[in-house]
Amino acid sequence: MSLKEKEELMTIPEIPDFEALLKKQGYSLAGTHSAVKTCLWLGRSMKGEGECYKSRFYGIISHCCLQMTPTLRCNQRCLFCWRPTEAEVSFPENWDSPVEIVGSSIKAQQKLISGFGGSAPRERWEEANQPKHVAISLSGEPTLYPYLPELVEEYEKQGFSTFIVSNGTVPDIMERIEPSQLYMSLDAPDRETYEKVCKPKSDDLWDNINRSLEILGKKDNRKAIRITLVKGVNMIDPAGYARLIEIANPDYIEVKAYMHLGFSRGRLPREAMPSHEEVVSFAKELAEHLGYSIADEVEISRIALLSKDGKVSCLY
Repeated sequence: MSLKEKEELMTIPEIPDFEALLKKQGYSLAGTHSAVKTCLWLGRSMKGEGECYKSRFYGIISHCCLQMTPTLRCNQRCLFCWRPTEAEVSFPENWDSPVEIVGSSIKAQQKLISGFGGSAPRERWEEANQPKHVAISLSGEPTLYPYLPELVEEYEKQGFSTFIVSNGTVPDIMERIEPSQLYMSLDAPDRETYEKVCKPKSDDLWDNINRSLEILGKKDNRKAIRITLVKGVNMIDPAGYARLIEIANPDYIEVKAYMHLGFSRGRLPREAMPSHEEVVSFAKELAEHLGYSIADEVEISRIALLSKDGKVSCLY
C-alpha cells in the first residue's frame, strides 16, 4: 500500500471542546490566549535522568526551560504537527499585554511542576520554579501575536534567554524580533511541496516565507533553520532546500525526523517517520550543497545539527 493510500485511511477524531482537550493533554492556559506545557525532558531533567537535544546543542537546562505560546492559533495545518490543527482557534477580542503574559506563564509553569516536588531533588525542583529560558514554540504560530517583539523584551528584562520557533509566514514581525536564537521552519523545497505538507490557510504564505528568508539573511542575531522530514512527502530535493537556506544564511540547521505522535497519527502512517540514519544521510546531502558540516546528532531525537564550521556555540 502506498503512502498516499495509507493517508486516505487515516482518520482525525472529532474535537468537541478544544480547551478541555488542551487541559487533558497537559497544557495550562495562561491569561486569555496563551498556554504553557511541560515536556517529557523537563521531568527527566528534574530527576537527573537526561536532557533534551537543546541542552546538548545549545546548553539549555531542560528543567529550567519554560515552553509556551502567546497564541494557539496557526495559519497552517501541517501534516506532521502533533497538535489538533483541525480545531479552528479564533483571535481574541483583546490581546493580553507582554507583562501579563510573562507573569501568567511563569505562574502556569510553577503550577504544572508543583507535583514533581516529592519525586525530584529539592535543589532541581527549586531551580525549575525559577525558569531561565523560554521557548516560544509550543503551539500555534507565535508571530500572529502582534506584540511578540515586546514579549521577547519583557522576558529578557526578567533574565530569560529566548528562543522563538516561527513558520516564517508573518515577515513584518520576523523583521522586528531579536530573540537569543531565532528558528524558522522550512519544511519544503518548493511551493508545491509546501502546499502539500503544510496546508496553508491563505495563498500568500509561501511568498511570505521567502520574504522571511531574506529578512533572516540580514539579521545579526543567532538564527537557525529547522527542517522536519516526512518520509515520502518532503524528504526530497536537498539542493532545493539548500537554495532557499542560502538566502537566510543561518548559523545552524536542524534536520529532524517527523515523529508519529499525537494528532499526526490520524494524518500520516507510522512509515512516514524516517529513521535516524535516514535523517543523517539527508543532512549530509544538504551539508554538501551548502558547504556546512555535521556539528552533532542525537539518535534518540532523530536529529542532526549542521553548522558552517562543524562546531556549535552554547548559549550558557
